[in-house]
Amino acid sequence: MSRDTAYRMPQPVFDEPVFSESKPTPDPTRFRVPHPSDAALYQRIQQLLYEDVVTFPPARGTPSDLYALATAWGPHGPEVVRSIEEAGRIVFHTVGDIGASTQGKYPGELRVSDVLAREAQLAAPSERPAFLYLLGDLVYDFGEARYYYDQFYEPYRNYPAPIFAIPGNHDSFIVPGSPVAQWPLATFRRNFCSEETVVTPEAGSLHRTAMTQPGVYFALDAPYVRVVGLFSNALEDPGVISSEGGRWKGVPDYQLDFLAAQLRRAKRERYAGALLFAVHHPPFNYAPPAGAPGGGGAHGGNPAMLAQIDVICRAEGVYPHAFLAGHAHNYQRYTRTVQFGEGTYEVPFLVCGGGGHDVQSLVAARHGSEASEPANGADVSYLDVHPAVDAKGLRLDRHDDRSYGFLRVVADAARISFEFTPVIVGAEPGVAADTVTIDIARHALVPAPPPPPSEDVADKPKGRRGPRRGRAE
Repeated sequence: MSRDTAYRMPQPVFDEPVFSESKPTPDPTRFRVPHPSDAALYQRIQQLLYEDVVTFPPARGTPSDLYALATAWGPHGPEVVRSIEEAGRIVFHTVGDIGASTQGKYPGELRVSDVLAREAQLAAPSERPAFLYLLGDLVYDFGEARYYYDQFYEPYRNYPAPIFAIPGNHDSFIVPGSPVAQWPLATFRRNFCSEETVVTPEAGSLHRTAMTQPGVYFALDAPYVRVVGLFSNALEDPGVISSEGGRWKGVPDYQLDFLAAQLRRAKRERYAGALLFAVHHPPFNYAPPAGAPGGGGAHGGNPAMLAQIDVICRAEGVYPHAFLAGHAHNYQRYTRTVQFGEGTYEVPFLVCGGGGHDVQSLVAARHGSEASEPANGADVSYLDVHPAVDAKGLRLDRHDDRSYGFLRVVADAARISFEFTPVIVGAEPGVAADTVTIDIARHALVPAPPPPPSEDVADKPKGRRGPRRGRAE
């Protein structure tokens, strides 16, 4: 056969998204790419982490555009959406801060990714997650292309569904002197914001194709739920979604127009599903009240960022049902009560940054004073600094700063639930340790059902006693 008449395979060979293999493959025992600690580099640029922001291009399309879940599934999209609608609900996973910056942190990431893949593969069809949504900080320390395989593609090789992501500060901060072609946000966009379903060099020999999100910020539209994702830039703290009136030079204001357009569209369409906001830096992160001993964890909240979001929500007359964030490497669930229009909304703010990189305490000693962890249900309204909406209170409902973990989200036409599952390295996967459910139409928390009544010893049927302690039987 001549060169001219030879059959040429399409490029790439895999011309549709491939999200699963026939069976789980063994975990690696170490990084394939030499991966020394970046601690020394991190120390040298510590100050820049609080000064250097990054620019980025606008998302493809118009600010009001939606990115449909069916698009990400490619040829299987109509089938997947139909099965969700027939089941009457959608299930998906979300978590942040998955990357492992050293070999010592790799077991934590692998444990979380394996539990997620196992749950997705073994779930009954009506319980099967339709996607995974990553809340930033996928690749440490600074989003290097050579570590995408180790920290993202290989650990999530067996996750059988699309994986969306918003970049975190570690996916976007530019190490001084880096060539433009190696800037981390360019690598992120190549792997998550591709215009075509291609296999990127970062994926190595794996078949997972690049995602085709329209940008580093985008609105994911799926049955029963819409997720508006924002990029909160490259600073360690605070989170930044705009120039804030010129304070952060170089940061474009695209996302302000995008957010307004998305809320305007939801209002025009009378959108009846659950509306979620996702951002890497959390609006609220626990710290003890003024005068209390000790201090908060490694990160603070982001009141200026939240105020910008609230101002747009107030102007458009639309408020989300929940906020999702990462950045803090633990789990926190707040309820913010807001008087919005003629209604009183109860809005969960969930921080889920225990995706495998690290687990950080909620509090820390300061100046020799030990801090005590807050009680679940504590009033932390002092964290809601200068709110731009009529805020009526903030409560820290639950927290877990001892375990890795992820959120399983379930939504139908009436309600949406967030279930936090802790993951402990070396232990069997656990069950949901915290669940919150929102009535979508009322923007109100649904009271948890009472625990089952305890068995009364007097009501137990009589029978043979069990073995005594210390005695084999």
